Amino acid sequence: MAARDGCLFCAIVAGTEPAQLVIEEPEMVAFLDHRPVFKGHTLVVPREHIVTLSDLPTRLMVPVFGAAQRVATAVVDGLGADGSWVTMNNVVSQAVPHLHVHVVPRRRKDGLRGFYWPRTRYESDAEMAETAAKLRDAIARAGGTMAE
Repeated sequence: MAARDGCLFCAIVAGTEPAQLVIEEPEMVAFLDHRPVFKGHTLVVPREHIVTLSDLPTRLMVPVFGAAQRVATAVVDGLGADGSWVTMNNVVSQAVPHLHVHVVPRRRKDGLRGFYWPRTRYESDAEMAETAAKLRDAIARAGGTMAE
């Protein structure tokens, strides 16, 4: 599996950079974030150096997101969290340019408030429908399928 020189997560995958592993499997690893939002904050990464979700091959979807699902269950069952926050950045705000899914334990009244970015509104139902149509068209051009 191709590793990228200088990539922190490739070094963790290779075992040359220390990390507290949570899951270690042929296609992916999960390890504790060294600067967690809350204790138990885990990163799930493919072993292969892949930068964004768009680059993730279909063959790795189940291993990566299946592991994220198992970690999300584990933070509740193993750490007593009330739930979890599962997120991924693509390029913007991606501190390490290697695909990674954040699984953060959440507890009621933990101080984390909603989303960190401003929310907006569509100007009309027509604008919303036009935006959805553009996304459907892009998915169709890429060879995917989406319900109308």
